[in-house]
Amino acid sequence: MEGIRQTVSSGSPLEPQIGFSRAVRRGGHVAVAGTAPIGDDGSTVGPGDVYAQTVRCLDIAERALREAGASPEDVIRTRIMLTDVTRWKEAARAHGERYASVRPVTTFVEVSRFIDPAWLVEVEVDAVIA
Repeated sequence: MEGIRQTVSSGSPLEPQIGFSRAVRRGGHVAVAGTAPIGDDGSTVGPGDVYAQTVRCLDIAERALREAGASPEDVIRTRIMLTDVTRWKEAARAHGERYASVRPVTTFVEVSRFIDPAWLVEVEVDAVIA
């Protein structure tokens, strides 16, 4: 697997339009792209609810990790991007429920907006498979 590049799709219509993959694995490294709170029907999950949106982002990212052969225990870095960083505790609650025992390095940043104004949060995840 060392020299092979594996791409993972989440089925988002934005992937082919923008030209990106939900996740890419190269060797033991897996990077998951900025993941928005998009439901299976294409709508925004949890409008106005940072916690619910963060849970959805983490669900999508973890599904991509598994498809690439990684697990939550392999996660070494997460990035939480919020349109209102004063609501960081809501996102942190969802993150802590998933990663309290793993404790990856984590960064919370405020951004001006996302592609869809209903998105309050996006999540990026990096993992290294031992």
